Amino acid sequence: MRRVCLTLPTHRACTGTIAATGEEAAYGARQFGVEVHLLILDSSPAPVLAEHRRAVAALPPSPGVTVHHLDEDEQRAFLHEVIGRSGGAPPDRLLELMLPSGVSYGACTNRAFLIAQALGCTSVHRRDSDSRYQHLDGEPVFPLHQELTYLGRRADAVRESATRSKLPPGAGERRVTMAGGSFVGEMSVDVAEIRDLDPDTYRELIGLSIPDGYPEIWRGHLIDESFRGAGDTAFDGDRTTLAPVSPMRVDMCNIALDHEVYRRVPLPPAIDTIGSDYFLIHLLHDARMPGVQHNRHIVNFHTAERRTDDGFVAYQLRFVKFLLSKAYLNAVYARTAAAGDALLDAEGHIRAGEIAGFVRDSTGLDRASGVHRLDVLDDAYRRLGDRYKTVADILVERRSRLLDEARDDMADFALLIDHWEALTRASAETGLAGTR
Repeated sequence: MRRVCLTLPTHRACTGTIAATGEEAAYGARQFGVEVHLLILDSSPAPVLAEHRRAVAALPPSPGVTVHHLDEDEQRAFLHEVIGRSGGAPPDRLLELMLPSGVSYGACTNRAFLIAQALGCTSVHRRDSDSRYQHLDGEPVFPLHQELTYLGRRADAVRESATRSKLPPGAGERRVTMAGGSFVGEMSVDVAEIRDLDPDTYRELIGLSIPDGYPEIWRGHLIDESFRGAGDTAFDGDRTTLAPVSPMRVDMCNIALDHEVYRRVPLPPAIDTIGSDYFLIHLLHDARMPGVQHNRHIVNFHTAERRTDDGFVAYQLRFVKFLLSKAYLNAVYARTAAAGDALLDAEGHIRAGEIAGFVRDSTGLDRASGVHRLDVLDDAYRRLGDRYKTVADILVERRSRLLDEARDDMADFALLIDHWEALTRASAETGLAGTR
């Protein structure tokens, strides 16, 4: 029987999302006859973790669904065994990259990839704690429906069932390696207040994420589209596009990846850096791998924690680190786009060594771009004033450290890619004991 992993990584209270994701798991098992492993990776503080334990215990038993709720100690024990079995060195450094002390959007998903391998799953389907499902005629709209319909199948075999196809020549024999939708509701990145306070400053800041050399009309379009998702479009029926999927059209709260992708290349494990988990979407798009873009968009919302002073500062610093990381990531993406389907080997799989080389080469970039970005950010935050001035002061204090971290994060990513296939093999050999 086909096994799939529906994963919910979290570090904050989300009992409602746990219940809703449990419903989606049951739907997938019931409608598609698959074995769904619902994997909750929990980095929450003790009181919240206890709430989550109760929420998981309250999930109704459902045929075909197995629940795994792992706290950080349980995740660490699994990783320690896998890293030891893989022979990867230095083991302590690999463990730190897989389970860092800070928030890492890439690392939490990488842990899901390894555990999915241990469970014998053929795909990973990710949701987020600050999201919920749309409804149509009183029923929840589960993205798992489209993910299970298309993922892993040969593109030519599903071409007729998609609403439209934009497959590049020669891609029909390749498997659908990704299925994803976007979100409706609040912006995925908490910058709406900047846009409302000063639209010109907003455009200046978001513009830092766009690669150099884009014509101005395209830069403006990309800025307008960034972090907006599907806007306020309500679901009224399924529409799908079979094509290499643009990273601008899907969100990591609404994504599924085939195991042939994530067992070869991980995500960047950068700490406190939003957007670090989008790497594989870029890579698959540039390699011209078939994907399915659907319109079962998830509803995004911002938790109350972001509205506190501490939460505000923490999130703005993650945004800053994202903009610094883009200097390096855009250099990598320029090379993957130029390589196209030469990124694939004779069997149509990503050449991990090639990607590691691109990432490692990026660490030699001149720091001038990062210095310029920090200068722009400092001026912008001081213009915005109020709480933003506090962020500007922190940027001055941490300037050299932030520049070092942006470069070092890419070196760490290259190191992890070097060891990744050994880690995924070791995970499959290790297995995972224990359920809810």
